[in-house]
Amino acid sequence: MLTTVVVFVVLFLLAAWAVVLYNGLVRLKHGVSKAWSNIDVLLKQRHDELPKLVETCKQYMQHERTTLERVIAARSAVASAREQHDVGALGKAESSLRAGLGQLFALAENYPDLKANDSFQHLQQRISGLENAIADRRELYNEAVNLNNVRIEQFPDVILARMFAFKAAELLQFSEEEKADVDLKSLFN
Repeated sequence: MLTTVVVFVVLFLLAAWAVVLYNGLVRLKHGVSKAWSNIDVLLKQRHDELPKLVETCKQYMQHERTTLERVIAARSAVASAREQHDVGALGKAESSLRAGLGQLFALAENYPDLKANDSFQHLQQRISGLENAIADRRELYNEAVNLNNVRIEQFPDVILARMFAFKAAELLQFSEEEKADVDLKSLFN
C-alpha cells in the first residue's frame, strides 16, 4: 500500500514538473511572437511614412532619381519580407533600406530648400525616431529568441520541446556593411 502511494506521488510530481516545463516553453514561444509583433508595428509605420518622404524629396531632388528608386525598392523588399515573416530576408532588406535612407539624408544636405522644408524635417525626424525604436525592439526580439532557443536545447526542456515540436526562432541580424562606418565622401561623389 505504501509503495503504491509513493509511486502515485512520484508520478504526480513528475507530471506537475512536466506541466511547469511545458508552460515555460509556451511562454517563451509567445514572447518571441510578441517581440516580432512589436517590430512589425514599427516596420509598418515606417513603411507608411517612406512614400511621403520620397515624394517630398522628388520635388527638390530631380537629379537624385537613382537614390530615390533605391529607397523605394528597399522599402518593397522590407514589406515583402515582413509579410512573409522571413527574418533572414528582412535583415538583408533592412540593411539595404537603412543604407538608402542614409544616402538620401546625406544628399539632402545639397538641397537647402529641401532641408528647410517643414514636411521633410518632420518626416526625417519621424523616420529617425522609428529607426531608433526598431533598433530597440530588435534587441528585445533577439533576447526573446535567445531565451527560447536556449531553453529548447537545455536538458530536461529539450525532451518536451522535441516531443511537442517547439522550434528554434531566427535572430534578426543586419549585414556587416550596415554596422560599418559610413564613408561620407562616397555619398557626395
